[in-house]
Amino acid sequence: MNIATRPALLLSMLCLLLAGTQSHAGGSDTASRLFGSKKHFVAEFGTTLPPIGFVNFCSRSPEDCRATGKSPKKIKLTPTELTTLYQVNTFVNGRIMPVSDEELYGEAEYWTYPEDAGDCEDMVLLKKKHLTALGFPPEALRITVVLDENMQGHAVLTVTTTEGDFVLDNRVNEIKLWSEVNYVLLKRQSAQDPKSWKSLSRDLAATRQQAEASGSK
Repeated sequence: MNIATRPALLLSMLCLLLAGTQSHAGGSDTASRLFGSKKHFVAEFGTTLPPIGFVNFCSRSPEDCRATGKSPKKIKLTPTELTTLYQVNTFVNGRIMPVSDEELYGEAEYWTYPEDAGDCEDMVLLKKKHLTALGFPPEALRITVVLDENMQGHAVLTVTTTEGDFVLDNRVNEIKLWSEVNYVLLKRQSAQDPKSWKSLSRDLAATRQQAEASGSK
């Protein structure tokens, strides 16, 4: 069954999960560690190209890539919201088996909502869909491309809150500040328009500007 196409059932499942796990140790430990700490927000350095897998996803599912026309938002991070983020992250991580696009679709990059298996980008799409269905503003939920500890490409969901930018990752259930993950952040969706992407690397932005300048001569 494709849970991405059954929003009512999905919402019911998540609500039951959240109702039964409000006191989960992972959520409460994270809350006690984060609240009152210094705010941390990701710096952006101009526009950059979106991943080709995302471009193709938007061509197939344009309704999921439309700009809302609303101003960028920061989610007011309370223990309730933090618990919801934790549980959605855990729910998707536990339900979707990590499998590469090559194995599933015979393509290097094929972004889509997963049924029971998918790669990191697929899980990010599903987490964003679930959180939006639960009332989180999509402007604060941004697909982000990073380099992991082995300098391999990876995707996570960054969530912009009043306490900083947090990371939902399929490799760990814990919700962490972006500055606490051992990743190099490369680029992410713009808060104003999900089809527009922002560079999170000063060097990457400079390289893009140089390429555009060279092309205009």
